[in-house]
Amino acid sequence: MLHDQAMNDSSAASPDPESITAYIQEAYPETVIATALGATFFSLDEKHWPNFATIVTTDEHDEGSPSNLTARPGVFRLNIGVSRPTFERLVGSESEPDHAALDRILPHPVYAKQLWLSILNPSAETFENVVKALLREGHDRLAVTRARRRGARQSPAR
Repeated sequence: MLHDQAMNDSSAASPDPESITAYIQEAYPETVIATALGATFFSLDEKHWPNFATIVTTDEHDEGSPSNLTARPGVFRLNIGVSRPTFERLVGSESEPDHAALDRILPHPVYAKQLWLSILNPSAETFENVVKALLREGHDRLAVTRARRRGARQSPAR
């Protein structure tokens, strides 16, 4: 399956922000969720930073409205932080992505340099076959980082 092509499946209902949030809460019950300014942040830190995923429903977080969210009712963008190999494999060859395209894995319009991917309104098939694995990677990468930091703080000084 090519992840840079449209991946529509009209046989199942596409997930919306609420069902994606419910999935993340069920799959990763330790997730801290914060909402503000048309965005939902998914973190493992009570301070809500860093995040492993976000959902945005407005353009106010992006310069120039590249995803064109506000003008299209019901359109949202799911953003996920991933590893460099995953980022390169999925979107590394994207030179001028259409950040307003639906159901396509894209480099994040603002945070691509920080290895964030985005997808607008994933189809049920894309969510099941692609996005869930990306969410798992984003979550697990952050969990490992947090565990290392906690371990470093708890290690006795020598």
